[in-house]
Amino acid sequence: MVTVATRGKYDVVVVGGGIVGLATAHAVVRTGRTVAVVEREPRLAEHQTGRNSGVIHSGIYYAPGGLKARLAPAGCAETVAFCREHDLPHRVCGKLIVATEPEELPRLAELERRGHANGVENHRLDPAGLRQHEPHVRGIAGLWVPSTGICDYRTVAEKLGELIVKSGGDLHLGRTAHRTVRHAGEVVVDTDGGELLAAQAVVCAGLRSDELATASGADPGVRIIPFRGEYAGLTGDAAQLVNGLIYPVPDPAFPFLGVHATRGIDGHVHVGPNAVLALAREGYSWRTVRPRELARSLAYPGLVRVARQHWRYGLGEVHRSLSRRAMVRQIQRMLPEVRAGQLTPAGAGVRAQAVRPDGTLLDDFLFAEQGQGPGAVLHVLNAPSPAATAALPIGREILERLTGEKLAPL
Repeated sequence: MVTVATRGKYDVVVVGGGIVGLATAHAVVRTGRTVAVVEREPRLAEHQTGRNSGVIHSGIYYAPGGLKARLAPAGCAETVAFCREHDLPHRVCGKLIVATEPEELPRLAELERRGHANGVENHRLDPAGLRQHEPHVRGIAGLWVPSTGICDYRTVAEKLGELIVKSGGDLHLGRTAHRTVRHAGEVVVDTDGGELLAAQAVVCAGLRSDELATASGADPGVRIIPFRGEYAGLTGDAAQLVNGLIYPVPDPAFPFLGVHATRGIDGHVHVGPNAVLALAREGYSWRTVRPRELARSLAYPGLVRVARQHWRYGLGEVHRSLSRRAMVRQIQRMLPEVRAGQLTPAGAGVRAQAVRPDGTLLDDFLFAEQGQGPGAVLHVLNAPSPAATAALPIGREILERLTGEKLAPL
């Protein structure tokens, strides 16, 4: 799905063909503006969008007042509505958040509070209540979150691409953007296929977002550190132990949700992910190593501080990556009947995690703007999960920041 531009200048050029870039471009064309999307891969949604668990998140986890707390609940409802409108596969199945140890109960109570503050319906459960939803779960308490669902985000992204083209937008696939240059009220997007001229630009480059920001003269203030999350499939009888979505109570020190069990839209059950440092920006396995990228990550002061503070946790994640027995012990905290021999490799994704020089792992979306009005560039510098869920309202948020125009939900 590639169209060739015939215009001399666009109103907006969007760099990045993941779901956030596509949702932004879709918001732009809804206003009647001209738009082009530039994606270096030959296909849309090749990285974070196409390699996640497919969960439509409710918004229960996020601190009230932040962007995630505002945009994720809206995105949950809008993603379901979008899938229904366009007959895309999805299911609103709800999910359990399970506390297995007494020390997790205060964190569970905080999630309950956050959920109510963010407008997310949730219900406290005792062990019997847990088993009503998931008979094979072991836990001492939990939360039931009925609005959570599942879908295939790649198909959502591809549908957005179709709608963009149908509305007159252009998609440039297999074309790498190197930088944006602001000049005299315009933006030049420098690509390996020539320059694109725009009144404004948005950079939604995911794993490469900090690099493009720096190359474009912006100070991102963060470094993208790639964390690989590996999934395992449950085979045989083990797959029958999971009805829907089963999550642990997350560790508040990390912006990860912990190893969970997900019955996907295809019916298969996956468990994971872990979180290990990827050896390349697109390092989807231990075999993918780019020494220069790895050296830059290891030398970054922010990662050094993260490693010093959380080295035990990191070693545990590596152990779980290399050992099925170690991984299954994590799963058995909630699903004690699962055995190591019932796990099979089921792919991996890489999370583009923004880290500050002081070692702070950013736990909210981050935007940086170069200028306003004509010639402005907006950089999306941190948009991991739940960005796929929140993509449609994120696109409207970016449009408003860029143009001042508010757009109603679809």
